[in-house]
Amino acid sequence: MTDEPSLSGDLDGPLVGDIADTIGDGPVVTERILDQSEIDNLLGFDLAQDDGNERTGIRAVINSALVSYERLPMLEVVFDRLVRLMTTSLRNFTSDNVEVSLDNISSIRFGDYLNSIPLPAILAVFRAEELDNYGLLTVDSNLIYSIVDVLLGGRRGTAAMRIEGRPYTTIERALVQRMVEVVLEDAEVAFAPLTKVHFKLDRLETNPRFAAIARPPNAAILVKLRIDMEDRGGRIELLLPYATLEPIRKMLLQQFMGEKFGRDNIWESHLASELWTTQMEVRAVLDEQKAPLKTLLDLKVGDTLMLNVGPDSLVQLRAGSVVLTHGRMGRRNHNIAVRVEQPLAPSAQRSLREFE
Repeated sequence: MTDEPSLSGDLDGPLVGDIADTIGDGPVVTERILDQSEIDNLLGFDLAQDDGNERTGIRAVINSALVSYERLPMLEVVFDRLVRLMTTSLRNFTSDNVEVSLDNISSIRFGDYLNSIPLPAILAVFRAEELDNYGLLTVDSNLIYSIVDVLLGGRRGTAAMRIEGRPYTTIERALVQRMVEVVLEDAEVAFAPLTKVHFKLDRLETNPRFAAIARPPNAAILVKLRIDMEDRGGRIELLLPYATLEPIRKMLLQQFMGEKFGRDNIWESHLASELWTTQMEVRAVLDEQKAPLKTLLDLKVGDTLMLNVGPDSLVQLRAGSVVLTHGRMGRRNHNIAVRVEQPLAPSAQRSLREFE
C-alpha cells in the first residue's frame, strides 16, 4: 500500500520546491507552485507600482475599454489654457496670490470615481448645453474652507478651521457656487477655439449618489487641478464623461489648434469638372393655385382649369424648390419653349454655392 501524495506550502509563503508524486511504479511528476508576487504580477495587482498609468495582466484586460486621453491630444491644450485662465480669474475673485497647476489627466470609470471621492466635498453638476450632456466638478473640503476663509477676510498664515462631520452652511455653499461659476466661465473660454459651448451650473450636491450623471461602467476623463493660495489651498477635479466629448471628438483628435494639411487641388478640379457635367431637372411653372381637396377629387375628364396668367406673363424656372430665373413662354418649331428674360437670381446662386 502506497502513501497518499501530500501538498505542502502556502501561496503567501516562499516558493515551494518540487513535489514528487509517486503512485506505484509511475514516473516522477514535478509541479512548480507560484508564489504571491508572481500571482500578483499575473493578475496585474502590483501594489508597489499601482499608479494607474501602466496596468498588466487581468487588470489591463478589464480596463482595456477605458478611453485614453492620449488619443485626444487637444484635451491637454484645452486644459492648459484653462489653468492659465483660472490663475488670472481666481486672483481677481479672491484678491489673493493664487497659483493653479495641472496635476494630471487620466481615464477612469465613472463608478470608480464616485467611490474614490474623499468626503466631505461639494460636487457641482453642470450641463454642456451645445453638447447636450453633463459634467461634474468636485471641490474638496480643504479648498472649500480656504475659499470661505479668504473671501470672509481670514488672516494669512493661519490654517482654516475645519469642523468635520457637519453639513456645509448656506454661506459656504453660496461662496463655493460663485467660485464654481468662475471656473465654468473659464472652461467656456478654454473650449472656445475648438467649439462654442456654454457650461451652465445645474445643482450642488454633497452626496455622490445624487451626482450621478452617467452609468458606473462608462468611461470618463478626469482632470485634477491644484489651487494654492500661499499657505492655503486644495483641489478641484473636473470629470467629463466620454459621451459628453463625443460630439467634438474629431476636433479633439487634432495634433494642434486649427490643424490643416493643405488643399488637394487635383480633387478640387475633378469635383468642379464633374459638377459642370451634372444633369439637373428644371421645371417651368406657369401658375400655382390653392383648392380644396374635394374640388380636386371631383375633377373629371374635360374639366377646364383657369390659370391666373396671360400670354405675356412671366414663367418661373425652378430647380426643386429654388427659383432660378424667369422667362416667357412661346413656341419654337413644334416645341413649347421658354425664353430666359432675367439673369440667375442671387438667392439661386447662393444656394448653388452652398450645394457645391
